[in-house]
Amino acid sequence: MMEPMKPMEPMKPMEPMKPMSGGEAWWPQELGQPSTSGGQNGMRYAFFPDARRLVIDTDGKRTTYDTGDHQISGVSQSNGSAPTFSSRQGDVSVKDLKTVD
Repeated sequence: MMEPMKPMEPMKPMEPMKPMSGGEAWWPQELGQPSTSGGQNGMRYAFFPDARRLVIDTDGKRTTYDTGDHQISGVSQSNGSAPTFSSRQGDVSVKDLKTVD
C-alpha cells in the first residue's frame, strides 16, 4: 500500500538582492569620475572633460592622453587599428593625441 503524500513545506521568503558592485575604478583617482567610459576587445577607456584627459587601458597597460578641446563621447575600433573617438569637433584617432605622465 502506498503512503499518502505529505503536504509541501512553506516556501522561505526571498532574500533581498545585494547591490551590484560597479567594479573598482581602474583610472587615476585624482581625475575623479569620468563623463563617459566603456570598453571592447581588451581595451577600456575613461574620459575626464574637466581635466581634459582620456585614460586608456589596453590589456593592463594604462596610458593617459591630453584631449585638448575634444569632448569625447564615444569610441569605435576596427581589428588591429588604433581606436577612434567621437567628439564635437569630429572623430579623433588616439594616435593624434599627446600622451601625458
